[in-house]
Amino acid sequence: MGKITAVANQKGGVGKTTTAINISASLASAGKHVLLIDTDPQGNSTSGLGIDKDHLNGSIYDLYTEAKTIDKIIQDTGMDNLKIISSNIDLIGAELELFGKDNRETILKQALEPVRHDYDYIFIDCPPSLGLLTLNALVAADSLLVPMQCEYYALEGISMLLRTFNLIKDSFNPGLEIEGILLTMFDGRNTLANQVSDELRRHFGDKVYRTLIPRNVTLAEAPSHGKPVILYDIRSRGAQSYIDLAKEMIGNEAGTR
Repeated sequence: MGKITAVANQKGGVGKTTTAINISASLASAGKHVLLIDTDPQGNSTSGLGIDKDHLNGSIYDLYTEAKTIDKIIQDTGMDNLKIISSNIDLIGAELELFGKDNRETILKQALEPVRHDYDYIFIDCPPSLGLLTLNALVAADSLLVPMQCEYYALEGISMLLRTFNLIKDSFNPGLEIEGILLTMFDGRNTLANQVSDELRRHFGDKVYRTLIPRNVTLAEAPSHGKPVILYDIRSRGAQSYIDLAKEMIGNEAGTR
């Protein structure tokens, strides 16, 4: 069955959606069957793959409100091997509606069971908060991928996220593991960036990916064109870094970590 990975960080602006889109696309280009689930009401993963989030025939909102089953809301992205469950601002309402439901934290997990065998990888792009949408993602997931910038406040943020991780692991999902910590917007000329990187590697060891995602203007430009960076400019440093991450991830799955 497909491995389900939640891409999450309580701190915004760390490259979470950029990572969700581009690792999904890079793995798909390597021949892996990938499903990307956008659970952020901002819908940036949706628009970043060229889908008009204001005119959706079905979205994750329909799943949470039981208006449609999961097979009715999975859609093509125009890229081979990559499908998406889209999102938009309607999802804010779904979070409010979830409060009154039984088993509200397991809705996504239960919905994914019939389709997870169709994919090698399933990535869930989480909102930068710890509400019921993120809770559903972490309960459904096998692992957690944490993108983070190499700055002082990022260290504070990851300690908060790990407390949440341990709470969910203890209470709802004992099988949840840390997939990896991904250093984003990295500038090797910055002393603080290198210090934070070294500190993370001392503390988390090989859970920190060897691949570093650099500061790269192409990564910032690609979403405005509705394309993952490997389709926008495969020669860019940003594209090559996510291709390297995909290779590292595949290698880890093969037991070469």
